[in-house]
Amino acid sequence: MEKDLSFREQLFAYIKRTYQTSPEYLWRRYPGYAVFRHSDNQKWFALVMDVPGSKLGLETEEIVDILNVKVADPFLRDLLVQQKGFFRGYHISKGNWISISLYGAVAFDEICKWLDEGYLATASAQTKQALRPPKEWLVPANPKYYDVEAAFEKESEIDWKQGRGIKTGDTVYLYVAAPVSAVLYQCRVTETDIPFQYDDGAVHMKSLMKIKLLKRYQPDQFPFDLLSEKYGIHAVRGPRGIPDRLSEALAGRLI
Repeated sequence: MEKDLSFREQLFAYIKRTYQTSPEYLWRRYPGYAVFRHSDNQKWFALVMDVPGSKLGLETEEIVDILNVKVADPFLRDLLVQQKGFFRGYHISKGNWISISLYGAVAFDEICKWLDEGYLATASAQTKQALRPPKEWLVPANPKYYDVEAAFEKESEIDWKQGRGIKTGDTVYLYVAAPVSAVLYQCRVTETDIPFQYDDGAVHMKSLMKIKLLKRYQPDQFPFDLLSEKYGIHAVRGPRGIPDRLSEALAGRLI
């Protein structure tokens, strides 16, 4: 029993260390039930319970600690509950949640992995944005309003209008509009959310980001015609994600 309690405590310590969240005990009748919430939207992202094993379909009445977390992908949920130590969510929205045994049937690192997945699945849009992995963007640069070529001749890091959804660590490929009409630069976003108010009727800015030049391309490497014909990009009017094949080509991974 000491080992099992220690396992629960390890999990609580991991949650405290990773998400700065402490357990809440909401039910007098069930003193072993612990809820963990997001600090911003107050949604539960984890529920630890102690229940008789028979409630999970096990052939025992011994009390079992379980962790309940949300798994957004229904196909993945169906695969997980076929594995030892995973169950359909006990006494909680069974369509979206799973229960994971805390009695050694599942490795601690894997439990933490699904806890992290559940945290993200229940997070607010702002938190999901902050936690998402780095992303690649195709961003337009209009020489009519700003001479980006001259700017990069002077400095390797410049200020740029921040696009919605872009965050520090993302990669930006600058598409320079006519008369160039081609991707010319690969940049890394080094800072975001720099306050800046500008409006001349044609250009509107509320914040800036800093982008650092990583790589230059020749105008004939990724012209608009190639982007349209080979990669399905028919317009670059604002920041947008890019197809995997174009990403590979821009990174030089395609021959």
